[in-house]
Amino acid sequence: MIVQSTSTLFSTADIARSPSPRQTATTSPVNTADTVSISKAAREALAASNASSSSSSSGAANVDKSVEARLAEIRAKGPVNRSKEDHDYLFANDKRLAEITAQGKSADKLTADELDYMQKATGLVNTFANLSPAEKALYDKAVASGNTEAAAGIGKIALVRMMGHTAGGANGTTYDPLNTEITAANIEKYFSHSIIDPTGNAQSQFQALIQFLQDNPAV
Repeated sequence: MIVQSTSTLFSTADIARSPSPRQTATTSPVNTADTVSISKAAREALAASNASSSSSSSGAANVDKSVEARLAEIRAKGPVNRSKEDHDYLFANDKRLAEITAQGKSADKLTADELDYMQKATGLVNTFANLSPAEKALYDKAVASGNTEAAAGIGKIALVRMMGHTAGGANGTTYDPLNTEITAANIEKYFSHSIIDPTGNAQSQFQALIQFLQDNPAV
């Protein structure tokens, strides 16, 4: 399959209740020195507690930054240059990625947002970033209806848009795929001519998408 351009291509402290204003003290007066000593000890204990809490928070933040730095490094390598250790670390430490893969669904059963996230998280070409929220909703509707061919057609359009603002259409024409709406007419005239696929799969998917749009005019 060739994508054809014009050039051919992620402790609670207890609050001590104050005595009622009407309550009469029955204990002997507290020694002032004792009061100062107790307050000082309390302040020192509180300071130590705060320092420990701050240190703990700082340590957690440093760990988070370290994990994110490692994940960014692994993503930058791309799937081809990634070792098994990198792969395992990525799927163990990227929580959303782990949640998506834990569903055990094939790629054509995932939502557009899930595919978008997986592409970003794993370092794949992020084609789904080229779809608008409405187009992602269209993709999800196709998947939910079981029309994986139509959904794949939308995926092909997301791929075509990776070429930027200029792609080849019918009869040697050019168009801006990033600003061309996904409609039956535009697929027929523009998008379907931007991919050369000798197997015929791409054209079959585009035709399925055209039919899907015609069957769902309100989408």
